Amino acid sequence: MPIFKPISENEAKGKVKEIYEEIKKVRQITEVPNFWKTLANNSETLERTWTSLQQVMKKGALDSVFKELIYVAVSITNGCEYCIKSHSIAAKKKGATDEMLNEMIAVVGMANETNRLVEGYQVEVDSFLK
Repeated sequence: MPIFKPISENEAKGKVKEIYEEIKKVRQITEVPNFWKTLANNSETLERTWTSLQQVMKKGALDSVFKELIYVAVSITNGCEYCIKSHSIAAKKKGATDEMLNEMIAVVGMANETNRLVEGYQVEVDSFLK
């Protein structure tokens, strides 16, 4: 059960309403996702997060599909079901294929497994890696 009640689009006022409209326009969606509705309980957090996300996820040296796949990978590692689903869909909308998602999931699983083995065994970093 959520700590805060999501702010519906009908309840949104002022800056929150403006950000909701921008989210729908930028994302080309008809309904504001629950993540944003929940952050709207604090309009400053909503605005800061929306602005930062746009800045970080825009096309740069890394293309937008690759950035979405990284986002999914981190979300898998952090166990965030909402973000896994949301950013997998976003990745597909931007051109990611099922094959790409499957490979990325395999890499995430392997990296997490070997990271845990290294930490468990307390493997010393090789001198040629320093």
